[in-house]
Amino acid sequence: MGHLPQDFRKASPFVWRARRVFATVLSPQLWRQRIVVWGGAILIGLIAAVFSKIADAAQGVFSAITAHGRFWPFLLTPLVFVICAGATQRWFPSIGGSGIPQAIAAQQTHNAGARQWLLGWRVIAGKIGLTALGLMGGASIGREGPTVQVGAALLRMCAGLKVLNAERALILAGAAAGVAAAFNTPIAGIVFAIEEMARGFHRRSSTVILVAIVLSGASSMSILGNYDYFGKAAAPFSLQGDGIALLVIGILGGCFGALFSWILTHGMARLRKWRGGYIALHPVRFAAACGFAIALIGFMTHGDSYGTGYQLAEGLLRGEHPASWWSAFSKLAATAISGISGIPGGIFSPSLAVGAAMGASITPWFSGSAPQIIILMGMVAYFAGVTQAPITAAIIVLEITGKTVMPAPLIAVAVLAAGVARVFCPVSLYHALARDYASRAAAEANLAKSPVNS
Repeated sequence: MGHLPQDFRKASPFVWRARRVFATVLSPQLWRQRIVVWGGAILIGLIAAVFSKIADAAQGVFSAITAHGRFWPFLLTPLVFVICAGATQRWFPSIGGSGIPQAIAAQQTHNAGARQWLLGWRVIAGKIGLTALGLMGGASIGREGPTVQVGAALLRMCAGLKVLNAERALILAGAAAGVAAAFNTPIAGIVFAIEEMARGFHRRSSTVILVAIVLSGASSMSILGNYDYFGKAAAPFSLQGDGIALLVIGILGGCFGALFSWILTHGMARLRKWRGGYIALHPVRFAAACGFAIALIGFMTHGDSYGTGYQLAEGLLRGEHPASWWSAFSKLAATAISGISGIPGGIFSPSLAVGAAMGASITPWFSGSAPQIIILMGMVAYFAGVTQAPITAAIIVLEITGKTVMPAPLIAVAVLAAGVARVFCPVSLYHALARDYASRAAAEANLAKSPVNS
């Protein structure tokens, strides 16, 4: 089309544009790009669905073992933490923790070697396998954050097929598709890409992200069905009757969310310097101690603090589980200990469980409010306090509960909680951890380039 005379373009602009569109539609290069992205997005959804089945099976194994005696976790959990931490340190150094900070760091860096370290092919098998093993040992972790890192790694690998050059856009799309497929929440996937991953939005990336989200969600639903993550939640909201509750829950969620973030960032940094850096020198021993602490907390809570927290949150929403402050604090502590132990595992589901327990425990304070409203606001407030991504927090809870009649109060409590958390932790949890992973990835990439290793 570039060889057409200039006068022809001026004389027949409509025909010229039509021919350009026709040539673009039939372009083999563009179709190769689309097929690669579409195939990768579908694969993300399928892997997310399989990962969900594996995670449920792993928790089932742990439940079956503990059914034979409440003391088994004192042996099993430290052993599993040692295996997970040891394997992570030796073979998969970039998969510790959630996986979202790694995806953020990879999306922001311009260093190809650092991206490879953060989102290489090893990430996929290591993240899924060791997260499932952690759940088999009772760790308070989730699969949603790991799915984000796996999704980002899968679509980043599409750039290696030499049909696409937009590697950063693919990482962003893969991470968003991972959220959408893990929770069955396509809108939350879009918002997550804008608010948390990119902290902005690039117009050229929008189509790639949307297509990836739709296809990953469709392929995941083909296995798991069209479901609401926590079932349906129906409860009326009144600003006059529930306004005070919104303010209290927003402040509490922000404070406790900031506390959790501080433990995983500043608290862990201080632990690494404790006793001359003993923990940094002996990470596997530290992981064993963390595993013992998880077993102890689980023993005292009769198992409420183990695993993803899905059953705890669902039971509280349905009014089938007794609520107490101890449930919220124990789940927060177990999730924080699992996070600082160095093993792979996310914080999405455990954070929702902490928020649900927090909300349920203060329902007696607001006798005029529906308990389910308080619990929903607690889930949103704590999650927003941890991530400082208020719109993502509100949309995820709206979608996973099928609650479509009260978006305004949930967004309001999320914004309040995120604002309170930002006072104590100016840099959000994921982005603070992303800085650490970015520096480690850059160091690994430079080491690989050094003459000694060449």
